[in-house]
Amino acid sequence: MTLDPRKLIEPEYLLPFEQMKVGDSFFLPTLRPSEMTYIVDTRAKVAKIKVKSYPATKDGCVGIRVWRIR
Repeated sequence: MTLDPRKLIEPEYLLPFEQMKVGDSFFLPTLRPSEMTYIVDTRAKVAKIKVKSYPATKDGCVGIRVWRIR
């Protein structure tokens, strides 16, 4: 049995932008890194901060790593 990532429902995440300092990062597990990157970038603009995110793995889990850069 294979899972179709398009049919999976992502959980809701609280993004820790208010507590982050420049250079801090966090990992978000997801099977849809492009969609999650768009969501993170959109929420960062609302919070008036600049972030950079890249696809990553942590402990065998696929996701994205997000850094605050400004």
